[in-house]
Amino acid sequence: MSILIKPVITEKATKMSEVNNCFTFLVKKNANKVEVKKAVEAAYGVSVKKIRTITVRVERNNRHTKTGMVTAKKGAYKKALVQLAEGDVIDFYTNN
Repeated sequence: MSILIKPVITEKATKMSEVNNCFTFLVKKNANKVEVKKAVEAAYGVSVKKIRTITVRVERNNRHTKTGMVTAKKGAYKKALVQLAEGDVIDFYTNN
């Protein structure tokens, strides 16, 4: 199974990729930086310069309705910010 779940394509992530050559991926919660580096290099054929990981905590939400209290929970996930070496680039928009 792959460590990488999917790339994050938002305005902020796209700007970081254009300015800093830094790409964002959702990864498995138990993945470490070494495993993420190997997975990105194998999947995209680039050389990784630096990796930062972020564990996003669980988001809880309470609403008061006519029928009572409704609680919702959005699960935790882990992001990896991968900075590539100079000259390397990942293109998510081509159909390869």
